[in-house]
This record gives sequence, structure tokens and C-alpha cells, in this order.
Amino acid sequence: MASAAPSDPARGSEREREPMITSLLHGGRFRFGYVSPHLVASLGVGALGLTFLVAEGAVLSAQGRAPVAVALVAVLAASTVSSIAGFAFSAVCGAMLFHLMDSPVAAVQVMIVCSIAIQLFSVVALWRNINWRSLPVFLAGGVLGMPAGVYLLLHLQTAVYRDLIGGLLVVYGGYLLLARPMPPLRTGPFADACAGFLGGLTGGLAGFPGASVTIWCGLKGWDKARQRGVYQPFILAMQPITLMAIHLMRPYSAAVAQLDWKTLAFVPAALLGAWFGLRIFKRLSDRQFGFAVKALIIVSGIGLIL
Repeated sequence: MASAAPSDPARGSEREREPMITSLLHGGRFRFGYVSPHLVASLGVGALGLTFLVAEGAVLSAQGRAPVAVALVAVLAASTVSSIAGFAFSAVCGAMLFHLMDSPVAAVQVMIVCSIAIQLFSVVALWRNINWRSLPVFLAGGVLGMPAGVYLLLHLQTAVYRDLIGGLLVVYGGYLLLARPMPPLRTGPFADACAGFLGGLTGGLAGFPGASVTIWCGLKGWDKARQRGVYQPFILAMQPITLMAIHLMRPYSAAVAQLDWKTLAFVPAALLGAWFGLRIFKRLSDRQFGFAVKALIIVSGIGLIL
């Protein structure tokens, strides 16, 4: 039997190093944490967006509007958190903005404009997942329930119904987190329309149309893409309809503040937060997404109460 040729230590070390170097460089992949080109691009976009917001905040602070600069951070945080699940921006953001801005009317305007921008951005990003077959049923119910909500908004004390809705969301969200998983509901279009009706009612009453539809889609056992393919465009459609109804049903008052163009300064923070939230959403499993939705239901309820 032929004896094995003596091995050269130098060549052996070169052979060991070569695959490691190749694995580090080949295809733009890195062994340490698997850093892909897409991740590098995402980090670059995020860094540019944050740099822009820092510059915007510095300009506002130099103009003596430091509270507005802090409010930018609040909008960014609320947009990021809410965009992971796709709802509850107004509830989460309102809990902070009403303590940061002097004018409640200005805070509401910021939430409305930013919320519409976030929902529009999310719907465009998730366009392929929109459930066009189920969505019209929910919208029909929402349009029917919205005028009743607006009427209650104009004739009831705000603190009473906001605390009530917030308390129900906290209790129900806590129940969903602690209860055992339930089998998916098998319901027809009428039940879907009722969920949409309740969403229209709470949308007109508290500017929060997504809660009931979000909960209902989860109870039906849909995956995360199908759920957001229904309640995300539902929220987007209900917001401008609700604003139009409020304008038509509210008695004219000269004291009502007009939309300030400075409100648009918050839109970049809202869009950047939505981008961050969607990046996180795409990495979640259906189970993780379900947990995020339940947790956000509780957070949104707390936000309505505060």
C-alpha cells in the first residue's frame, strides 16, 4: 500500500483560508450574521431617512419650535409601532401628541394627515395582498355605520366614549393574550358587514375604524397577509369618508381651525416609521404577527384612555 504524501502545513493553511475568504465575499454574503445586499440597502435608506429627520428637527429647534421637534420623534415611534400590525396609529400617537403640542386641534390635524399618509404608503406596498373579494362587504358596513358614529361624536362628551372604547380594547386584548387559541370562525358576508359597521361607528366616534375589523379578521383565522389585505385598505377608505361626513354634519364655526400647511412637516417622519414597521412586518411569522396585533390592541386601548 502506498504511503500518503506528507502534507505541507503552509498549503494546508492556505486551503483552510481560501474557502473562508470565498464564503465571506462570494455573492455579497458575509458569514458574520449573513449581511445581504438587501439588508445593506435597507440600512442605507433608514440612515438617510433618520439623517433627514435629525436635520428637520434641528431646523425646527433653531426656529424656537423645540416641542415640534420632539413631536416628530413621537410620530416616528408611533408610526413604526403601528405599522408592524397596520393599525392604531392615531391611538398610539395621540397619547403622546396631546401632551407635547399646545393645541389639541393641531394635534388632531397631525394625526389625520399622517395616518392617511401611512395607510396610503402601506396599501401601495401591500397592493398584491389586497383581498378584493372580501373588502367591499366590510366597506359597505363601514359606510353605513360611520354617520351614526359622527353624530355621536358631535353630541357626546369625548372623554366618556373614549374611556369606554379604550377600556374594552384593553380587556379584550388581554383576554386574547391569555386565552387558548380558538378555532377559526366560519361566517358569511353578513357578519363581515357587521364588523365593518362597528368599524365605521368607532371611526366616526373616535377616529379609530380599524379595531373591530382587525379583531374580526384575526378571529377568522386568516394569515397575516390576508388580514392586512382587508383592514389596511378599509382604514384608508374610511378616514377621508369620515372627514367628509364630519365637515358636512358639523355646524359651521369660524373658530374651527383650518388645516395648517406646517402639518405636512410631520409626514416624512410618519412615512419613515411606516417603512420601518413594514420591514419588521415582513419578517414576522403568522404567530408572531398575531401576538403583535393582540399587544397593539392593548396599547391602542391605553392610548385612547390617556
